[in-house]
Amino acid sequence: MVDSLKASEDGLKIVDEARRRKRWQKNSLTWVQEAKTSEATLKRFWARKFFIDRFAFIAICKAVGVNWEEIAEPSEIQETELPVVSTVKAHPSIPNQNFVGRDKAIASLNTHINQGAKIIVIQAPGGVGKTTLAHEYLNSQGFDLVLDLPMAKEKDNIQLVDSVIEGWLKQDFEEEPGREFWEMLRRLKRQLQTRKIGILIDNLEPALDGQGRFIEPHRRYVELLRVLADPTVQSVTLITSRVRLCEPDVNVAHYLLPGLNEPAWQQFFMSRHINIDIPTLNAMNKAYGGNAKAMGILCGAILEDFDGDMVAYWRNNSGDLLVKADLENLVTSQFQRLQELNSEAYRLLYRLGCYRYQDVPTVPTEGLLCLLWDVPEGQRRRVIESLRNRSLVEFNNGEYWLHPMIRAEAIARLRASEDWEEANRKAAEFWTDSVKTVETVENLLKAFEAYYHYVQINDFEQAGSVIVRRRDGSSWRNGESLGRSFYRLGLLQPMIYSINSIINQVKTDYILSILYNILGVFYWLSGGINAAIECHNLSFKAAERTLSSINLSPSIDFYAKRRKTWSLFNTGLCKIDLWELEKAVIFFQDIEFICNSKNSETGLYENEKDYLYCLAFLNSCLRFKETAMSYAQQGEVVIHKIDSSYWSQGYSLLFMGLTYKNLGEFDKSFEMFRQAIAFAEKTHYTQVKAKALTGLAELYREQSDFTTARFHHSESIALLEKIGAKCDLAEAHYQFALTHQKMGDAEKSQTPFQEAIRLFTEMEAPKQVEKVRKAIGKIDEI
Repeated sequence: MVDSLKASEDGLKIVDEARRRKRWQKNSLTWVQEAKTSEATLKRFWARKFFIDRFAFIAICKAVGVNWEEIAEPSEIQETELPVVSTVKAHPSIPNQNFVGRDKAIASLNTHINQGAKIIVIQAPGGVGKTTLAHEYLNSQGFDLVLDLPMAKEKDNIQLVDSVIEGWLKQDFEEEPGREFWEMLRRLKRQLQTRKIGILIDNLEPALDGQGRFIEPHRRYVELLRVLADPTVQSVTLITSRVRLCEPDVNVAHYLLPGLNEPAWQQFFMSRHINIDIPTLNAMNKAYGGNAKAMGILCGAILEDFDGDMVAYWRNNSGDLLVKADLENLVTSQFQRLQELNSEAYRLLYRLGCYRYQDVPTVPTEGLLCLLWDVPEGQRRRVIESLRNRSLVEFNNGEYWLHPMIRAEAIARLRASEDWEEANRKAAEFWTDSVKTVETVENLLKAFEAYYHYVQINDFEQAGSVIVRRRDGSSWRNGESLGRSFYRLGLLQPMIYSINSIINQVKTDYILSILYNILGVFYWLSGGINAAIECHNLSFKAAERTLSSINLSPSIDFYAKRRKTWSLFNTGLCKIDLWELEKAVIFFQDIEFICNSKNSETGLYENEKDYLYCLAFLNSCLRFKETAMSYAQQGEVVIHKIDSSYWSQGYSLLFMGLTYKNLGEFDKSFEMFRQAIAFAEKTHYTQVKAKALTGLAELYREQSDFTTARFHHSESIALLEKIGAKCDLAEAHYQFALTHQKMGDAEKSQTPFQEAIRLFTEMEAPKQVEKVRKAIGKIDEI
């Protein structure tokens, strides 16, 4: 799809007849308002020597009741209808018409790569065209996949490298990232060794100090670059930066990108149908050092304010260049000029500085419209068009973003204005309303953008509300919180960091109870069991404080009670993982005690009896067989009636399978584990499948079918290594060692025994370590 169109000669005649029937002048204000455009754009439409914005062209035709396809040049219609195909991940494509004069640059990049470079730093001042060159190169070299990391403009907003790698693995490679940094690096390296991947790290300089090294909070980026620079990877990484990268442990090539020469500027201006005056063109090129972004801004100003007259523009503006003709000064002057000529467009431009353009690199039209709260609705699109015509906002296929230097100026002006808070609130509301259900990582990241806007204005209550807000369309009754969506989609690190960043500033106990609950679950999944227990304790206390308040709504009252109950439940699960079985029993018995038929007083839904399966399992481990069987029989009554979450459905089968195994009811145990595997495969619940495979392996070991047992052990360990479930992985190694031991192969049992000890030690689970050492007869060596 092309971004601009112009009318054919015959088309103009049709439009002329149509406007006469309406008794409109060629520059009629009514026409301008109907088309939501500007007088300058309508004038360029009639001049025909100028191309105008595609959407403005269509609106102008529609306003007089004619079909735009009959008006436009036929060649332009054909081009408009061509589909746009892009293999680049979630980043705006760079239109080819903006890419001129870079043949030598492409050749230089190829030379570096042919000489073995894996990382190339493209260095130049702002606006020279580093990002455009990098995108064009990566789009044209036949990469299987292109990964994009736009670095935040402000240091406080730079992503942790752990979150970056986790997102790449999960979203782009469709691989579970693991839960430790070094494991994520290892998996990323393996992917880069097997596929041809292009990587762009854009705008690196905010992450560097004055010596060109990564600032202290982000030193781990060095480890990522070491992987990207490894000779065995098939990837090529392009880094754009205004300053030199000087990390001695990372092997990179540097390419200094020059400005565009006069022929390139001439080609660009001619493509916009501006009459070229060579002396003027050369003077502008020299004044701005061939800066590519300056070229685009100048072109927009010449078209919008001087009807395409290059000489007139330069005659009126060259005298302003008293100090230095650089992009920064040009951007500042354009903001000032826009403020004088079009205050509405000026306010929109600086308000656009509130968006981050990172995880979600572009903003749709609706995200701009919401920032025009003080402009009549019928005039809002015309304001957007004004920015497009002046090349002050980047756009493609209905998506918008700001050049880094324009965004820097926009942020500064927005912070200094009275709109800072309102703009961020409007943007946050836009992102929240734009996502109805969270089915993909893309949906997730869009919904989570609201969090960052509230943090920017220090509204930590609302930032917390973004995380706890429920949306429909999930496996959870009454919806799923955004925090839970991060868990379901496998992105742990961003949520752990985000909650920890605000939790000490959140004052609302109800929100705190949910945040601590989510954080506890994430710590538990990451192997931080003791930290998880502390979070669940804090969640319990916050829920109690909530319930002590007066005039609670029935919904908050119910969910606060639910939070208390599930704090006890989750703490019990943590105690099981620590193998503190007697302590775990106490927590689940507390839940049993408070549960009764009045579900509104317990915070539990009907048939939500997960504590039954846990008590059955614990009593079977403690050899209280009759008690265990009693709980198991109660659990069987409701096991297929559970209607709350995938976790409940999957783990009820696992606990029942383990209970029946411990009780010697092998047929029932087999059935439970097989049901668990079927459920896990249907719902893509890897952790449940892996634990069920370990359970099957234990059963086959009891039957001395060691071949099948070892096969299932290996399957389980492979899955658990993939998702990085530390506690379950340690238990899987322990059970594999027991199988080798029962086979009489003590030597082979040592490796999985020691791996189990290592993992349990990292978890700070001494009872688990003791269990393993007892199994290998080394308890006295502790």
